[in-house]
Amino acid sequence: MGEAMRHHWLLLGACGWVLLILMFVSKFVSFRAVDDYGERVAGQSWTVPGTKVVRPIPVSSPVKLAPKPSYQPSAVPSGTDWQPVVERRVELLSSVCKNSSLGNLTHAAISKFVLDRIFVCDKHKILFCQTPKVGNTQWKKVLIVLNGAFPSVEEIPENLVHDHEKNGLPRLSSLTPQEITHRLSTYFKFFIVRDPFERLISAFKDKFVKNPRFEPWYKHDIAPAIIRKYRKIHRDSDLAASGLHFEDFVRYLGDAEGRQRMDRQFGEHIIHWVTYAELCAPCEIHYSVVGHHETLEQDAPHILKAAGIDGMVSYPDIPPGITRYNRTKVEQYFSGISKRDIRRLYARYQGDFQLFGYPSPEFLLN
Repeated sequence: MGEAMRHHWLLLGACGWVLLILMFVSKFVSFRAVDDYGERVAGQSWTVPGTKVVRPIPVSSPVKLAPKPSYQPSAVPSGTDWQPVVERRVELLSSVCKNSSLGNLTHAAISKFVLDRIFVCDKHKILFCQTPKVGNTQWKKVLIVLNGAFPSVEEIPENLVHDHEKNGLPRLSSLTPQEITHRLSTYFKFFIVRDPFERLISAFKDKFVKNPRFEPWYKHDIAPAIIRKYRKIHRDSDLAASGLHFEDFVRYLGDAEGRQRMDRQFGEHIIHWVTYAELCAPCEIHYSVVGHHETLEQDAPHILKAAGIDGMVSYPDIPPGITRYNRTKVEQYFSGISKRDIRRLYARYQGDFQLFGYPSPEFLLN
């Protein structure tokens, strides 16, 4: 009886230790179940910004872990590791610019329209060409900090960033021809691109679906004009109320001749969907770096380092997955649009696809 009782107490003791270990591991894993950007794993609610958190670690698993997604900080290579990627992009850009068959899609004069897109930081000899719908707000914040208006990007009011009368960011167009030439030939120059079709979807959603209250002209002026010309069946009395369809938008953008008069009527507002070639003249201006929205986690630190400002300012935190190309979303938006209209659209943006190495969307074209 004594021997049995001894075994009984030994068993209880062992169970107690196992339970204690499991409770410790459970608490440890729970503490780490938040990713590096303050968002809970599996898309749960956000935590307090600035909290230092790490990813959960498997307790015991013989399976080799899959590579982490590129948006995680631990996957970001050093500046020297990313340099070959940047060099290949510049080489490709130069090669496509020499392709005479694409000349009308890749070349643009360095006009006032282009110079209006380029922001200047004389203090650190930097030029940044704005390409809307590619996360440019954050880069503007970086330049505002560098110009000394604010100590950090977090302290800049959102309504100030795009107020070009107050944000302290001079445009290249405000300078003399000699000053422009000097800066274009000696300053560090960069801009950011993203998949051309995904950028168009972003522009459509932002300007015609969400339609910010401070930009009423997209809904009340531009949308009715496009509907009137490009929607097959419409009623003049209900143009604004019916709302612009993505199909109308695609027809307008793919009309090589008909849209030119409308674009003159729309003025500066077309910057959200004109081509990168028209915005930044990349075949005429020799940019130091062309960043990609899809690899912004790697490009942002590389650009800061290459420009010599990595110790002075930080690029704002990037929410997980926000830069990842979403083919499903692209397929959904184009699902009800004819192949003819898609091919016309691609014909207009083909230069952008080829200049920056984006594969042609064969899944939409064929």
